[in-house]
Amino acid sequence: MFDNFDDLTAFVCVAEAGSFTGASTRLGRDASVISRRVSHLEKQLGVRLLVRTTRSVTLTEAGIYFLHRTRNALDELSAASREVGDFASTPQGVLRVSLPVTFGREVIAPILPDFLENYPEIRIDAHFLDRRVDIVAEGFDAVIRVGIIRDSSLTGRQLGTFRSQLVASPEYLRKCGTPSEPDALASHLCLGFTTHPDWPHWILENGHDRVQITPSGPLTTNTSEALLKVVLRGTGIALLPGWMVAQDIRSGTLINILPQWHSATRVSVYALMPPGVLVPAKTRVFIDTVCSQLEASNIWLDRQV
Repeated sequence: MFDNFDDLTAFVCVAEAGSFTGASTRLGRDASVISRRVSHLEKQLGVRLLVRTTRSVTLTEAGIYFLHRTRNALDELSAASREVGDFASTPQGVLRVSLPVTFGREVIAPILPDFLENYPEIRIDAHFLDRRVDIVAEGFDAVIRVGIIRDSSLTGRQLGTFRSQLVASPEYLRKCGTPSEPDALASHLCLGFTTHPDWPHWILENGHDRVQITPSGPLTTNTSEALLKVVLRGTGIALLPGWMVAQDIRSGTLINILPQWHSATRVSVYALMPPGVLVPAKTRVFIDTVCSQLEASNIWLDRQV
């Protein structure tokens, strides 16, 4: 079994040119090198492909058959190379992505319609998962992750950072009053988000000042979506991600209390890709689009990226 496609290329060029000299000109290689490659191929196959004379080179019966099959194979390889090259330069194909459930649905999903309209040759296969996926083993082209990245082998890009903010509904504040300083939170109904990195505390920061609060109230939950719905109903005060409450604060359905204070912990959002430096065009334009759209949407409320 032959193991060198350079041997095949040399044989086809000699057969088509009718001489080693012609093949040498076509390939830009010395004729003696091409002759050795053809001889190596014949030795591997165990059959003579060419009849060499001082004036010409002709194909044997086996050579005619092998040329026909080899030319087709090389044409297929050439076409495949061009097509694969297109994937590197032209955004196309199926883009398999993994997105955090809440952040993906609320922040990334609204970006997808315009993206698909701008890149009609891309089809997105989106998986909304909160578990940590294996990018390579599960065949993902890109993964959006919130929090700490532990796999240093992955190619990553930080999309932004966010902090959590103290929020309550106008209804709750009418009933219970508005705290004027962090210590006043002790007399309020404070609702807990148990997957926040600082839980069971609220570590709040105002410039160089930092305080630690131990919230107490009628509800703790591991899902920020549920907590947001409860806060909107006027049940208490919560510390929620800035991107999640930004629209409600702008519309007035939530009030950012103690606005000069926010979570001391910055949480990063990353776009991750499989290891390697060659990024397909479909993945590159997706991550570029997400990054630019998130920047334009001003969801971070924390510009220190």
